[in-house]
Amino acid sequence: MGCPICKQDSAKEYRPFCSKRCADIDLGRWMNGAYAIPSEREFDPEEVAKALKEAVDAEYPDGTDKPR
Repeated sequence: MGCPICKQDSAKEYRPFCSKRCADIDLGRWMNGAYAIPSEREFDPEEVAKALKEAVDAEYPDGTDKPR
């Protein structure tokens, strides 16, 4: 099986990658959002804001130490 980044043979230690470098490149792509699962749903900004507010209110029910 070849490395998904550079196509060289994979190394047992870093499988499915060939090296730590290629594994780190792949991790970086996940972390910066280069890989994404497509969604057919469009997000409504008001719906997102409401959900975030509800989550914060549930975490801090008495209103103390609530993040701003």
